[in-house]
Amino acid sequence: MALFKTWCAGTEDKSKKKTFRTYSEKDGGRAAVLTQLGEAVRTHYDQADRIADDVARLGYDGASEILRALLPQSKRARSGDLGEILSSELVEEDMGFRVPVRRMRFKDGREVAMRGDDFIGVGYDPDEKLWLLKGESKSRANLGNVTIAEARGALNRYGGRCTPDSLLFIANRLLESADKDDVELGRTIRDEVGLKALRANRIDHMLFTVSGNAPAAKLQKDLGEAGHDRNQHVVSLHIEDHQAFIAEVYEEAMNLGNK
Repeated sequence: MALFKTWCAGTEDKSKKKTFRTYSEKDGGRAAVLTQLGEAVRTHYDQADRIADDVARLGYDGASEILRALLPQSKRARSGDLGEILSSELVEEDMGFRVPVRRMRFKDGREVAMRGDDFIGVGYDPDEKLWLLKGESKSRANLGNVTIAEARGALNRYGGRCTPDSLLFIANRLLESADKDDVELGRTIRDEVGLKALRANRIDHMLFTVSGNAPAAKLQKDLGEAGHDRNQHVVSLHIEDHQAFIAEVYEEAMNLGNK
């Protein structure tokens, strides 16, 4: 089941290289996807087969305790993590990119924010040449100009390229894989760090926001002022009860039930 298509109604305004999207919850949409949201969150912090093995060894209660030890408990950490998780899910569902590494699985501590680019999507053009999506996500009860400017600054940092440390983190995780296609992708990404061969028009930018307000005018202004040398995407996900939504999703993620 497509998460965002089931959950939200959306709009899209596209002009040349710039795309602005808005999403808001449908009536009954959250209830329809809450289980799926919880599953998505879980798999960003741990592998599904490991969770299943925990259930087999320890039962649902024991496996739930392990998840509670992995998942952040503070409002701030949950908010930031969920922004990255939802942006990655949308990128893979609707934008033709793969987010090949689930960064939350490698956090130094459950309340600690990851450094580097928030998410990187990987794809190929028709000539089978590497194409990257550099992304920043922001999650706020009330999203304002300062936060938007911070995100845009991060996207423009390093000449608009994905930061080398972020690319190497992804590449090295892929090189550890048993999947030969992942290994090949990891090698390609490491080569990009060394050669810096990708032109600006093959590194898209995406600003993803989830917020309790609906700051469309502010985000449209930011998009209008963004550079024209690459594809630019801005996404606004409006969740009116922002904090309650985050708590609800994490509670669902930690509750394995008796399934």
